[in-house]
Amino acid sequence: MAISVFTGPRRKLFTLATVLLLAMAAYSMSGTAAAQGRGLPDFTELVDQVGPSVVNIRTLEKVSARAADESGTDEEMLEFFRRFGLPVPPNLPRQTPRSGRPQPEEQPRGVGSGFILSADGYIMTNAHVVDGADELLVTLPDKREFKARIVGADKRTDVAVVKIEATGLPAVKVGDVNRLKVGEWVMAIGSPFGLENTVTAGIVSAKQRDTGDYLPLIQTDVAINPGNSGGPLINLRGEVVGINSQIYSRSGGYMGIAFAIPIDEAMRVSEQLRASGRVTRGRIGVQIDQVTKEVAEAIGLGKPQGALVRGVETGSPAEKAGVEAGDIITRVDGKAIEKSTDLPRMVGSIKPGTRSTLTVFRRGSSKDLTVTIGQFEVEKPVARKEREDKPRSGAAPTLGLTVTDLSEAQKKELNLKGGVRVESAVEAAARAGLREGDVILALANVEVASVREFEALQGKLEKGKPVHVLFRRGEWAQYAVIRPVR
Repeated sequence: MAISVFTGPRRKLFTLATVLLLAMAAYSMSGTAAAQGRGLPDFTELVDQVGPSVVNIRTLEKVSARAADESGTDEEMLEFFRRFGLPVPPNLPRQTPRSGRPQPEEQPRGVGSGFILSADGYIMTNAHVVDGADELLVTLPDKREFKARIVGADKRTDVAVVKIEATGLPAVKVGDVNRLKVGEWVMAIGSPFGLENTVTAGIVSAKQRDTGDYLPLIQTDVAINPGNSGGPLINLRGEVVGINSQIYSRSGGYMGIAFAIPIDEAMRVSEQLRASGRVTRGRIGVQIDQVTKEVAEAIGLGKPQGALVRGVETGSPAEKAGVEAGDIITRVDGKAIEKSTDLPRMVGSIKPGTRSTLTVFRRGSSKDLTVTIGQFEVEKPVARKEREDKPRSGAAPTLGLTVTDLSEAQKKELNLKGGVRVESAVEAAARAGLREGDVILALANVEVASVREFEALQGKLEKGKPVHVLFRRGEWAQYAVIRPVR
């Protein structure tokens, strides 16, 4: 075997190159190790910091001896069905009761989590954790146990506040949800399946998830299971940024998607609960829908934004302010509405009786309306009546429509000043989704009051060009784009 040996300058050059290569390799390895260190945080300090503030909540329900004997249903499965508002199946597996022993008057009903808001014993949890409970037992990490009373619960946001008689408790630090970023590490502490002080971790998967009427939820991949409900979602600064509330599951267990209530929204609710035991919300009395890209372009709005008003309740604050079906509400007190679900959240957070400004987009231009915010109440269904007569009719063959004038009785019933009723919708109109009984309110951004006006307008339309129509179906108004065959 032959060995080649460099001497002189060549040897020095070879030695220098070798040293450089080894240095680069060492730097690369140290950089990789550092990156791995940064990517895998150590949660031990967070557990020590926040763990003492997280509590276990058990609920008890008073039942008769017979009912207690017939119970024995798996409480963890019951908690799952209560969480999603589902009826309990009659064939749900049951625990076998021990024969020969008298049943107590109070039976365990469910288990959940919570966290301490203040040193004097106020605790935040989910409304579904305490819903229907006759008695609450709160266990602290140091094993002290207290009976708790419900200060208030709000089912719409799934937030509840309970109180125990204790002082000097370790309260959590509340974080800023606006600083929370997708991909950021977060941690949860709770009692999944009754296993107290369980720690799980993951990342923020998404923000502003629309899964409820009044709350844009935080989506995470933190492992959450029945019993975690009401526990805190914690960032790497040891601050609570959310309340673990829901999971997406087909089995009842964790499947990689969990949702948390943003802590800023929860704190606003808790302040009202602590002050009065209930939450007061504003409302203006409109039914809304999303604005699609197609509709936004057709009516000249530009981009899809705002909330499309499909209906206005009679006598509501919106009607008194001049809001009409077909309007698109784009701002509330100057704050932009990016999607329709923003509107009930913005209005709901305004104190009833407050005078606010709504910016609406109507037939090609924007205008401001002053509305006095009303108070949220349970909505009552609106009764509908049969059509009484069939006045003058007209047709628009290129659009596939036959329409009639509205009678005075119909206008009064629908609370409309004008419009034409669809008697038949075929071809292009049918493809656009229109059908008999719909009431057309505007054609190509021009308000329609009668058949005569409708026929005049459709005669001016450019042949073969798509035309947008604002129509009302029952109590709802919406847009459609009719595309005539060329």
